[in-house]
Amino acid sequence: MVKRILYIIVPNHEHCFYLLFFLSIMNKITADKIPIYQVIKNHIVSNIQSTHWPENHQITSENELVTEFGASRMTVNRALRELTMEGWLYRVKGLGTFVARKKIKSELLEIRNIAEEIIERGSTYSCEVKQLKKEFVNQHVGSMLSLKKGEEAYHSIIVHKEDDIPVQLADRWVNPEFAPDYLSIDFTEMTPNAYLTKIVPFSKAEHILEVIMPSESVQDYLNIEAFEPCLLLHRRTWRNKDIITYATLIHPGSRYKMGVEFETGHQV
Repeated sequence: MVKRILYIIVPNHEHCFYLLFFLSIMNKITADKIPIYQVIKNHIVSNIQSTHWPENHQITSENELVTEFGASRMTVNRALRELTMEGWLYRVKGLGTFVARKKIKSELLEIRNIAEEIIERGSTYSCEVKQLKKEFVNQHVGSMLSLKKGEEAYHSIIVHKEDDIPVQLADRWVNPEFAPDYLSIDFTEMTPNAYLTKIVPFSKAEHILEVIMPSESVQDYLNIEAFEPCLLLHRRTWRNKDIITYATLIHPGSRYKMGVEFETGHQV
């Protein structure tokens, strides 16, 4: 791109007024070229970067942004949606839009107690047990647990929270042979991970990661909008040749990230 530089010669002070007027017009023309949704995004990011809006701060409502910027609701929604996707914001259904915390990172190759991870970060852990019962497995779950369709397994659905914000939906199936007391455990006091690791240590684990768009039930459990991508981790654990558990762990993309660090064994 070739930059064009405009030189203005002001012969005396009488022409300063015209110069200022000209520059104000040029600034307006430049500003007009910026899409209004980008102007709104810049405004929000500026408030976050200046720490005027700290983490978990509820930002200006959509209605207020519509009025403040004279924009349509669709335009404001686009700005908020893009900032959520970019990790600046998170949205809670029925409550509003908030400044996102730094994304939580979990090691992809480790199986850790999520309660311990949250407490180690200096946050408060809590959870809601949405379901805990015995069920007949379908074809898919049966194949994941090496059970036949129609056989019984224990099924729990738990929402794990950090500072009262949902960060993981854990949908776990357990082979009753290895954890016969699973349904009697208070999982608000001890996570399924901590309990299972204690009574039946696994010898092998499998992790498969994918990105999904949340179903309506996942949106409700995690208090997220329909457009927010989620990280879905499929996990199976074994004891020798027997499968102990099959779990799907769903994390809101704006609140969570996963990574792995490894060595090649070669020195450079």
